[in-house]
Amino acid sequence: MESYNTLTEALDSLKQQGYTRDFNLTRDSLVCNTSGECYPPQTFQVDRFFRFEGLNDPDDSSILYAITAEDGSRGVLVDAYGAYADAISDEMLEALRMPK
Repeated sequence: MESYNTLTEALDSLKQQGYTRDFNLTRDSLVCNTSGECYPPQTFQVDRFFRFEGLNDPDDSSILYAITAEDGSRGVLVDAYGAYADAISDEMLEALRMPK
């Protein structure tokens, strides 16, 4: 699995690999920033994820997900983790876990 030193480096690399859409997280779905399409938990899978912690502030932590939707759309989701993570449904929480 690849590793990246910065979030920007990871985003650039994933974009080159075809993860071109930007997703936002809502309580019950992912929303594509450009198309406005909604993806409920059963319609996407997490291909990879990467965690980043702020160099100067441990509260500045994020997680980057590389996601493929069932319609073939591929994109990224950047979200906080820890105390600043968004409240999401149990179904979304399960969908954002990597398969074992």
